[in-house]
Amino acid sequence: MNRRIAFYGGTFDPVHLGHMDVAKAVVRLFELDEFIFIPAFHAPHKSGSKPTSAFHRFAMLCEASDSVNGTSVSAIEVELPEKPYTIETIGRLKKIYPKERLFMVIGADSWQEITTWRDWEGVLTEVDVIVVTRPGYKIGFDHVTQSIRERIVDLRNKNESGTDISERSIFITDTAYTDISASAIRRAIREGDGRWRNLVDEQVRLHVDKYRLYVS
Repeated sequence: MNRRIAFYGGTFDPVHLGHMDVAKAVVRLFELDEFIFIPAFHAPHKSGSKPTSAFHRFAMLCEASDSVNGTSVSAIEVELPEKPYTIETIGRLKKIYPKERLFMVIGADSWQEITTWRDWEGVLTEVDVIVVTRPGYKIGFDHVTQSIRERIVDLRNKNESGTDISERSIFITDTAYTDISASAIRRAIREGDGRWRNLVDEQVRLHVDKYRLYVS
């Protein structure tokens, strides 16, 4: 059986315990061999905001992933800021991992705006897709084409491995949801609210403190 590798892209500004919970739950549910975080240099669909430097975000991801077995971090997008689109990243990943089965992990918000992505249908057909949503969240499907809808497999309310995932599909799962927001963490740091420290890995907390990130 081909190795199964999941990739989770995003700004991770900063990475928090919710992101790590996604990794652990998805690895368990889909029996993955590896889970790789891919920090974006700058997400092209978020052109109105500028994230913290890629150096800090990459470093914090490396620090957080050290504590979770089977996870690692790729610099594939950080090293090629002129090629920021997911469809381009997928093409490069398929060349690096020609024999592996690749899964792309996205959140429910990204799923809802997927039709704004460059070559979004290609993104949803070139690899398996895992959409992580929260329990009770009303996720929509009318915004995608019929051919895409036919490939959706609903795994909500299923928390254990053993599901038949033999066909390339778009999987919907709510097994990994943790109500933590990176934007809320940044706001808490700016406002001096120390409760953010309970929402990130200890090494990430030390990194934020050392470099005085998000204080202004």
